[in-house]
Amino acid sequence: MQALLNTIAQMPLHTDAQRIFHGRGGLHPGCEQWALDAYPPVFLLTSFAPATDEQLATIGAALQARWAQIAPGSEPLNWVFQHRGGTLGTEGRSDTRLMAGSVPESHVVAEQGARYRVHVLRGQNHGLFLDMAEGRRWVRDHVAAHRDDRYSFKVLNLFAYTCAFSVVALQAGAKSVVNMDMSHGAIAIGQHNHQLNGITTGTSFLAHDIFSSWGKLNRNGPYSLVIVDPPSYQKGSFVAIKDYARLMRRLPDLLAPGGHVLLCLNAPELGMAFLQDQMQASAPELRFIERVANPGAFADVDDQRALKVLVYRLPE
Repeated sequence: MQALLNTIAQMPLHTDAQRIFHGRGGLHPGCEQWALDAYPPVFLLTSFAPATDEQLATIGAALQARWAQIAPGSEPLNWVFQHRGGTLGTEGRSDTRLMAGSVPESHVVAEQGARYRVHVLRGQNHGLFLDMAEGRRWVRDHVAAHRDDRYSFKVLNLFAYTCAFSVVALQAGAKSVVNMDMSHGAIAIGQHNHQLNGITTGTSFLAHDIFSSWGKLNRNGPYSLVIVDPPSYQKGSFVAIKDYARLMRRLPDLLAPGGHVLLCLNAPELGMAFLQDQMQASAPELRFIERVANPGAFADVDDQRALKVLVYRLPE
């Protein structure tokens, strides 16, 4: 795990939430099990394989030594360790421990000028997916580039989770955003995220099953931007290999002429061709524009395994 220790020894003081070390990308042989994230003021170390007490002690000492260098005299070091089990495509079981310091009771982090509530001591989804940072930046820039359309620029945010896409779209000048996710808990955090950022109008929150709500979604449209960021495998909600095509077929009816789709998939076993082939078969009128690059910290030895974020456009 020397590459992880070297990264810790050189890391700066982070103010935004972000990935620090990404062993799963395969660029650091021998460190594939490790990931280190900053959710200021807390570090989160994740291991995808069993870790020994000796390994954790070594990493903890490295964090403490670097913290003393980059934050002398400030708050104590706070760090959490999570071991994740399970197999590909399942969440599996996790063991989460506070290793040093504390975690704020109301833990709020920043990213690109926006604020989000997170929870690093429970579950495997912490409230903000750090690998989607460039996707959120793309949405912010895209909406800002269409400021002249702000009085008609409507966004549909499907599988909205805690509604981070909605926050950045409204900050950038979107007229309205419809957020839909079947998790009431995630939608409640999404509402709180809007409050954290002083956003009180222009958004709606629907805790519904998307596949049962096409009529409602169509009545609220058409949309200048549709964001689709589903889980790759969530039994009872969405399974990419069978459900993505069902969703794609609906997109042309949801979009305004000239509208865009941000299509996301985080499944290592499914490459870009899966999305592109499915789109060609299900909604051939949509034109592929680009793949949004992932954050540099998430570099992968095989970019087909990494997060896929594709932009499509409906011709005018």
